[in-house]
Amino acid sequence: VQLQASGGGLVQAGGSLRLSCAASGFTLDTYAIGWFRQAPGKEREGVSCISSSGGRYIYYAEFVKGRFTVSRDNALNTVYLQMNSLKAEDTAVYYCAAAISGGLCAADSVVVTIESLYDYWGQGTQVTVSS
Repeated sequence: VQLQASGGGLVQAGGSLRLSCAASGFTLDTYAIGWFRQAPGKEREGVSCISSSGGRYIYYAEFVKGRFTVSRDNALNTVYLQMNSLKAEDTAVYYCAAAISGGLCAADSVVVTIESLYDYWGQGTQVTVSS
């Protein structure tokens, strides 16, 4: 069972990146998928969450609303995080995580970002935004 986040890189402020979270050893469609990030010297924080199956419930942290879009392609066993209008403060290592509780993303913002509610974690991908 493995999750792998990819798609990070170096981009100028205002640019875009699309992160992917791919699973091996299990299918993602029954899992809620969360995206987290950790900037240097800071605690890891929740960014977004998409519920299982059709992704009916979606959560975005306030600091990415209107700029980031989460989606899932269950046929490809992959979840995406499209990041537009990137800012220097978006620089961080981004992680994806899978929660067996498929409806987790319908919970309030405090619950959605509780890391212990996620069962599997990817290794992280570095996003660096230059100003």
